[in-house]
Amino acid sequence: MCSRVYNRGIMTQRVGIGQDSHRFLSKKNGKPCVIGGIVFEDVPGMDADSDGDVVYHAICNAITSLTHVPILGKVAVEMCKEGILDSVAYVEKALATLENEKIVHIALTIEGARPKFQPRADEIRQSVATACSLGVEQVGITFTSGDGLTAFGKGEGLMCYALLTLSLFD
Repeated sequence: MCSRVYNRGIMTQRVGIGQDSHRFLSKKNGKPCVIGGIVFEDVPGMDADSDGDVVYHAICNAITSLTHVPILGKVAVEMCKEGILDSVAYVEKALATLENEKIVHIALTIEGARPKFQPRADEIRQSVATACSLGVEQVGITFTSGDGLTAFGKGEGLMCYALLTLSLFD
């Protein structure tokens, strides 16, 4: 039923959801911590083959929830082998799978005890907006410590959820 409604042009919007999480490396590692394309100097990097950017990985997974093209599970693995570690490149690959749909809004929520996100929220929003060809007003972001109830809230890593609203353009 849903596919018939969609094919007749009645359904004009879809929503995708994605999640990603990574554990922090030890401080000795020296890998930078990248969150939403922004480097945070006061915390160690993420345990990942790529830069470990949980924001861009969650966005990729949200796109995959709509297109069924496994960017992080397949495409990004090959890109990592080629030395492409910047998660913005994975988002670009994911965006190319959308065909006649366009992201019109991204809502993000990050859980973690560290670093202090709020002072750099606008930088993250701008970075995501630029990577996804959106206006900064089309990117919303919230942060939570989770009251220390999870490993993320205890400072062991970060988790991000991304909710994407897409519109169909004929």
